[in-house]
Amino acid sequence: MAVDEKEIIKGCHKGDRTMQRLLYEKYCKQMYVVALRYTKMQQEAEDIIQEAFIKVFKNIKGFREDSSLGYWIKRIVINTALNHQRSKLYLYPMVDVTEMVETPSSELTISDFSHKELLAMIKELPSGCQVIFNLYAIEGYKHHEIADMLQISEGTSKSQYARAKSLLKERILENELIAYRNVE
Repeated sequence: MAVDEKEIIKGCHKGDRTMQRLLYEKYCKQMYVVALRYTKMQQEAEDIIQEAFIKVFKNIKGFREDSSLGYWIKRIVINTALNHQRSKLYLYPMVDVTEMVETPSSELTISDFSHKELLAMIKELPSGCQVIFNLYAIEGYKHHEIADMLQISEGTSKSQYARAKSLLKERILENELIAYRNVE
């Protein structure tokens, strides 16, 4: 039975469980991938998804259709993930950009790595770096927006992003060196 999105939204407005289930089934997998980018464990991502969809169903009457429903849900998932991670972020030291020393960049070839391997490397980043890298490089937020979202300075956002890139470069170089040694 094909139900269009407007009918699903209307049904969710009325609290119709069938329509809520259809909405959940339509967006759950896609949003789980988003939540997983902000966590270290699958269980944590599942908790975020559950909490986010509760917010979606509770606030769907506020959906104004000035963006796509998928984008609106994604924003709720990201905000839920950030709230979930916010207390953890402050447990890790964040260095302001003025204290950063730039390391010389080298040419990297990431084409030998699968999408899954690259995401695994991102998950290995310290939490503060991971969240800011995801928001900036993957979600496309600007540093001033990230600073507002996380209640940090724009410089801290930039420094954490620079640190994330540096750590990822190190990890990629390590993996390339291991692969090179295995070929010999």
